[in-house]
Amino acid sequence: MIPTSTYRVQVQPAFDLAATAGLAGYLDRLGVGAVYTSPLLAATPGSAHGYDVVDPTRTDPDRGGENGRATLVAATREYGLGLVVDLVPNHMSVEVPSANPWWWDVLTHGRESRHATYFDVDWARGPILLPVIGDDTPLEVRGGRLAYHEHEFPIAPGTGDGTPDQIHQRQHYRLVDWRRGNTELTYRRFFDVTSLAAVRVEDQEVFDATHAEVLRWVRAGEVDGLRIDHPDGLSDPGGYLRRLREHTDCWLVVEKILAPGEDLPVSWPVDGTTGYDALRQLSGVFVDPAGRAVLTELAATPAFAVEEHRSRRLITERSLVAEVRRIAALAQDVPPEAVAELLAAFPVYRSYLPEGAAHWHAAVALARDRRPDLAGPINALDHAVRADPHGELATRVQQTSGMVVAKGDEDTAFYRYPRLTALNEVGGDPARFGVDPAEFHAACAAREATWPAGMTTLSTHDTKRSEDVRARLAVLSELPHEWARAVGRWSARHPLGEPTLAQLAWQTLVGAWPITPARLAAYLDKAAKEAKLRTSWVDRDEGFEAAVRAWPAAVLADPVVRGEVTAFADRIAGPGWSNALGQKLLHLAGPGVPDVYQGTELYDLSLVDPDNRRPVDFAARDALLTRLETGWLPGVDTTAEATGAAKLHVVRTVLRLRRARPDLFTGYRPLPADGPAAGHALAFARTGVVAVATRLPVTLADTGWRDTVLALPPGPWTDQLTGRDVPQVVPLADLLARYPVALLVREPR
Repeated sequence: MIPTSTYRVQVQPAFDLAATAGLAGYLDRLGVGAVYTSPLLAATPGSAHGYDVVDPTRTDPDRGGENGRATLVAATREYGLGLVVDLVPNHMSVEVPSANPWWWDVLTHGRESRHATYFDVDWARGPILLPVIGDDTPLEVRGGRLAYHEHEFPIAPGTGDGTPDQIHQRQHYRLVDWRRGNTELTYRRFFDVTSLAAVRVEDQEVFDATHAEVLRWVRAGEVDGLRIDHPDGLSDPGGYLRRLREHTDCWLVVEKILAPGEDLPVSWPVDGTTGYDALRQLSGVFVDPAGRAVLTELAATPAFAVEEHRSRRLITERSLVAEVRRIAALAQDVPPEAVAELLAAFPVYRSYLPEGAAHWHAAVALARDRRPDLAGPINALDHAVRADPHGELATRVQQTSGMVVAKGDEDTAFYRYPRLTALNEVGGDPARFGVDPAEFHAACAAREATWPAGMTTLSTHDTKRSEDVRARLAVLSELPHEWARAVGRWSARHPLGEPTLAQLAWQTLVGAWPITPARLAAYLDKAAKEAKLRTSWVDRDEGFEAAVRAWPAAVLADPVVRGEVTAFADRIAGPGWSNALGQKLLHLAGPGVPDVYQGTELYDLSLVDPDNRRPVDFAARDALLTRLETGWLPGVDTTAEATGAAKLHVVRTVLRLRRARPDLFTGYRPLPADGPAAGHALAFARTGVVAVATRLPVTLADTGWRDTVLALPPGPWTDQLTGRDVPQVVPLADLLARYPVALLVREPR
């Protein structure tokens, strides 16, 4: 079953499966097609996100266990909702070894463990290195286990005599300094997270063991769709997806980050991506290209391509040294430097040889151009990989390129390039200053033609900032001079020791306003560490971090700056809400299966995780929904303090219509407006609906719509948001008088 829409819920101990089941009635009234949950398998005790699975054979007890899952299934079926579950095939958590029975067995028995082949371990390099040691605290034996602080590890049978150090030397693992994890690790991990060990799902036995429980749910008709996490980390993503498809015909989407212009491999038997490609287009079309020059000058940073390359190489030199060295060891006579240069040159996250050869050749050519002194080794590496595209060398290179791109771009360069942070999003390209309407329409038409059942999204658990923060920040592109003057004044009173972090901080302050000092401090602390300029997660500058954490409180305690920030936030709030309603309407009415991230049916000003996992006030949303059900038409908020009822009205109207009349939401045709303000309207028609959104509302306010009109396909038409009949050629000043968006439905004659 392909859902008409999904609603993402972050199931966690504080909001478990029973609580999720309690949302079913509300989500049904909202018009949702399927509940879409974060991972449900047993995770590290206390995990707030669930991506750290420790036992794939059972439902997580901290989230309600099997009884809680059954309660959720029953609730979705009672209300006719589908159920989509997030699945993590690439890795398992080893942070608490005793919580993971397979890993515990491997540490106990080494290569003789029945699970020894389940994890991607380089057994040829001796005992498994576990990077946990951080001080001189001696090891001890506690309760029959080897212990270091709170960490406990198994003792192999027959090896428990002697001192703790003697016992340690007899084990199938070695506890080493935590800093060695980035340089000497002997098992593959998820990105640079040593507490997440990669799983070899390419092996049939491992696939069966890790998927049996989830596939049991699917076969029982309890799960209607699967979202596959991080397929780029797998040795053979296409092969894995083909094997998965052999076991199920359910809706299947993959968390695949597509670079602009990149397509999913056509051999993958999936329904589409999780929608980051759509996110870039939906948000980018509300950015004013006229603001590029001023905001570029204000940022005062190198071109993004320069920063991107620096950041990727930083990752190869600091975070992923172990992976680079492992590849170099497989490629005879190829130095690690050549491997690193190639990994940093990919135009996409990874290639899928023999598919995607053009991306591979582009990376090789760029690496040679950047480092002609390494052309020989790079060519040798190229030849060796292409000679055996399914061999271990090719596999390691392709798995690692995605790690380098993700950590270099998303988790480093995006925090170093503050020109307009609305563009610094997963799947985005900050070098491109927005998306023009022609590109937007072309992308939508292509999606409808090629991946009509793929997921689309505006906010996820991984986005750097929520859709409504981005919508507000897009307004800065219309007010670049005003913004530059304001930042100049504020920075003079409250400088922040690192210039790019300062630019990021001011944008975050107005983008998420009103925000508490604690929330802003937590965000900036993470941003500073991710940027890796003055501090990082590994090499910390405690003094700088303390100054960063103190900055929000000092800024907000300054009555002059606080007053100006409040005024500026209110200045951009109204246009920001217009952008938010516009991108939400285009998202929900456009091609694909739209996903609504928890809470974003109202305005949501969340930042990067864990901020976006804060509790959602569903009672407030339910109360507003009840008012809408009586026929109430809320106004559009004009200040930073907002109820968001207008957004809920848009979400409810579109989702209910999609579910009731899916036949209306097929096909795609751009509808150009005509008149002096035509560039401020973005409209498209589907089989039986027309969506209209306002672009660049600040500059539109200077002139108004005047006599700009929109011609509609043969009608008659009714605006579902206002209930008004609409003529076939409608003045936009009339159509958009109450809301900056319109959803028109062709009424039967």
